[in-house]
Amino acid sequence: MRVGFIGLGSQGGAMARRIVEAGYETTLWARRPESLEPYSDTAAKIAGSPTELGAASDLACVCVVNDADVREVIDGEQGILRGMSAGGVIAVHSTVHPDTCRELAEKAAAQGISLVDAPVSGGGMGAAAGTLLVMVGGDDDVVARVRPVFETYGNPVVHLGGIGAGEVTKLLNNLLFTANLSTASSTMALGEKLGVDPVRLAEVLARGSGNSFALGRITATAGSLDQIAGHAGELLRKDVTLSASLADAAGATVGSVLDAADATLAQMNYPRQDS
Repeated sequence: MRVGFIGLGSQGGAMARRIVEAGYETTLWARRPESLEPYSDTAAKIAGSPTELGAASDLACVCVVNDADVREVIDGEQGILRGMSAGGVIAVHSTVHPDTCRELAEKAAAQGISLVDAPVSGGGMGAAAGTLLVMVGGDDDVVARVRPVFETYGNPVVHLGGIGAGEVTKLLNNLLFTANLSTASSTMALGEKLGVDPVRLAEVLARGSGNSFALGRITATAGSLDQIAGHAGELLRKDVTLSASLADAAGATVGSVLDAADATLAQMNYPRQDS
């Protein structure tokens, strides 16, 4: 299988390198030439456009930041769909609205091309170690075809259902993570006010039933949300906003998890516009 990859950031770049090192014929594209420099010592080929990458790929992986970027590299004037042949597959690793993936899947299907949504969690370190959590939505046979590529950087690779199921799951994960940040932060602050040594409190909580991934991030930054806000505030606001919009569209009540997530965003100075 020939694999293309677009989105060579801290996470996507490590994913692409795992694909190359696994021996797949790999083609890369990036807007900025400097993003391609780390691959000069590999067998990866460089495409002049997403269209050229699509023509050279049986599977094209997209790991860009937002919905607009995903649409541009897949369905833009120089998008992947302009070059990929029938039978090809596009994997959206970005965290975007599930409807974006469903709409693009329909356009792709008109050309005999399949699309799966496969957002990931675990960061650059997880990608480099091959331990990303990959959440996949798509047809069974298509997911089975691309699973070996996903397993070069992901473990586990979880197939959750049809198109959009991976995105919904990733958004719910990020909603809960955001909510847990404020509860962990406020718990640590309360403990200090009550005279409990924060280092000892963190040690106990990390081994108790109150532990969470968010607690680990809070204790690593001495109880502050500032560092997390600096590198993830905007992305968490986007994901919480998307989660809330999905609930609204479904007529579902989100409940306390959204209240806690909004509290986190407020503490980070990244409030939702409609919160």
